[in-house]
Amino acid sequence: MRFMTTSANSSDASAEPTGVAAQDWAKASVDPQYRAAVVDLIGALAYGELAAFERLAEDAKLAPTLGDKAALAKMASAEFHHFDQLTARLTEIGAEPTQAMEPFVAALDGFHKQTAPSDWLEGLVKAYVGDSIASDFYREVAARLDADTRKLVLAVLDDTGHASFAVEKVRAAIDADPRLGGRLALWARRLMGEALSQSQRVVADRDALSTMLVGGVADGFDLAEVGRMFSRITEAHTKRMAALGLAA
Repeated sequence: MRFMTTSANSSDASAEPTGVAAQDWAKASVDPQYRAAVVDLIGALAYGELAAFERLAEDAKLAPTLGDKAALAKMASAEFHHFDQLTARLTEIGAEPTQAMEPFVAALDGFHKQTAPSDWLEGLVKAYVGDSIASDFYREVAARLDADTRKLVLAVLDDTGHASFAVEKVRAAIDADPRLGGRLALWARRLMGEALSQSQRVVADRDALSTMLVGGVADGFDLAEVGRMFSRITEAHTKRMAALGLAA
C-alpha cells in the first residue's frame, strides 16, 4: 500500500515520547479501548497492504516493458511481506486477522473503485500520491502509539522502491509529451481529495479509532492538532507533486 515519502510528521516524532507512546504493548494494552483501537489500526493497514499487492500485480499488466513488469512484481512481493507481518501481529495479540480487516474492506475497495486508473501513468501517480497520503497519516498516528506497535507500523511503511520508480517514469513521460502534465495534475488533485475523505470516513466509522485519535487515549490529537496534521499532509502532497513535475 505504501512507500516512504517526504515525511509529513510533526515535531512530535523527534520529541521524547510521553504517555502511551513511552509504554510497551504489554502495559498500554491493559486499556481495552486502546487495544481495540490498535486492532482497528493494524487491521486497516493489513487490508491496505493486501490491496496494494493486488493493485501492483494489476499495474504490472499495463507496464510497457518487461523490466517495468519485473520491477512492479518485486514491489508487490514487498507489500505482501508487509501484509504477512501485520496479520502475524494481529494473531500474536489475540485478534483474528480477517475479522480485524473486514470493517475496512468496503471503504478501501470503494476508494479504489472510484479512482481506477485508465492507463499505466495514472496507475503510477495513484500509487505514489494516494498511498503516500495514507502513509503520512499513519506516521502521524504512529508517534502516539506504544513503542512495540509504533515500531511495526513504521516498518511496514518502509520504502518498497515505488516512489523513485514512479517519479522517474512519470517525469520521463512528461518530458517526452508535456501535454500529459495537465491531465496527470488533475488526476492527482482528485486522488488527494478522495484519499483525505476516505481516511476521515474510516476513522469516523470506528469508535475506538476516533476516540484514540481525538483526545481519548494514546495522547490523542486535539481538534486544532487535527487541523495542523492535515495541513502537514497537504504540504507533503505538494512536495510530491513537484517531484513528479506536476502542479499541486
